[in-house]
Amino acid sequence: MSALSHPIFQDADKARRWLESHLWANGVVCGYCGCVDNATAMASRPGLYQCNAKECRKQFTVTVGTLFERSHIPLNKWLLAAFLICSSKKGISAHQMHRLLGITYKSAWFMMHRVREAMREGKFPGPMGGEGKIIEADETWIGGKEKNKHVGKRNKRNIGGMGKEAAFALVERGGKVRSFHVPEVTGKTLGPILSAQLHQKSSLMTDEGGQYYHAGKKFARHETINHSADEYVRGDAHTNTTEGYFSILKRGIIGTYHHVSQQHLKRYLAEFDFRYNERAALGVDDKERSERLLKGIVGKRLTYRSTNERHA
Repeated sequence: MSALSHPIFQDADKARRWLESHLWANGVVCGYCGCVDNATAMASRPGLYQCNAKECRKQFTVTVGTLFERSHIPLNKWLLAAFLICSSKKGISAHQMHRLLGITYKSAWFMMHRVREAMREGKFPGPMGGEGKIIEADETWIGGKEKNKHVGKRNKRNIGGMGKEAAFALVERGGKVRSFHVPEVTGKTLGPILSAQLHQKSSLMTDEGGQYYHAGKKFARHETINHSADEYVRGDAHTNTTEGYFSILKRGIIGTYHHVSQQHLKRYLAEFDFRYNERAALGVDDKERSERLLKGIVGKRLTYRSTNERHA
C-alpha cells in the first residue's frame, strides 16, 4: 500500500486523532494555559475540549498553539503536505503541491512556508563536535548567473558572489548540519558563528579562505585545503561533506524552486537542514522524519497584529 493512501491523509477526523495521539501522549494539553489532562470533551464537536482550569476555562482543539491553528485547510491535507516535503530530498514546488492537494497556489505557498518554519530549530541543543570530532565549514552563493538574466538586468560587475546571497554551513562528519544566511563572507561575520556553534576541542576543516584564519586558531586543530591549487583531499583534510550538502541544496533551488528570495532564504535552508539531519543514512525513514517534524509545530503560529492592540 502506498504511503499516500494512509487514512490520516484521506480523512480529517482520523488525521485529528492521529495528531492528538502524538502531541498529547501524556494526556490532553490546553493550548492556552498548558494545563495537562484537566479538560472535558465537548459533545458539540469531535476534538473540541473545555479547559477546567479556573484561570482559563477556554475551549480548544489539538491545533491551538500550532501552525495548524485556525486554518481552513483540512488537517489531513496539512499532514500530507508535511509528509511530501519531508520525503522529497530536493524539495517540492508550491505549484506541484497545489495540484496534488487540490488547493490554490497561494494556500500551498503559505502551507509550505509554515512547514519550513516548523523545521527551523528555535534554539540549538549545544555546540557541534567535540574531542575527536571533525567539522567542515564552507560557504556557497545563492543566485542566478548573469548570463541567464535578461540582457537589461545583467550587471558586468557581478562577478563570483557579487549580487548573490551567501549561505554558510557547518557539517559534522557522520552527523548533522547547521546552515546560516549571512550578509557577507568575512572573518568578522563567520568568526562569531564558529565560536558559538562549535566545541573548541573539535577539528576544523576549511578551504584556504582568509575568513577562517583567526577563527581557526580557537580549535584543537585547523586544516585548510587549497582549492585554487587543485587540492581537494589531503589525508583526512577535506570539505567534501559540506560540498555534498551544498550540491543537494543547489539541486533543490535550481531544479525545483528556481528562485528563492532573500527574505525567505533562511526557511529554505532550514528545510534542507532538517531533511539532511533526519536522513536515511542516520536510520530515519520518511514516516519517522514526518513524525519528528511535529515536534516543531507547537508555538510556530504567525498572526497579524490585533486591530485594537497598541503599538509599543
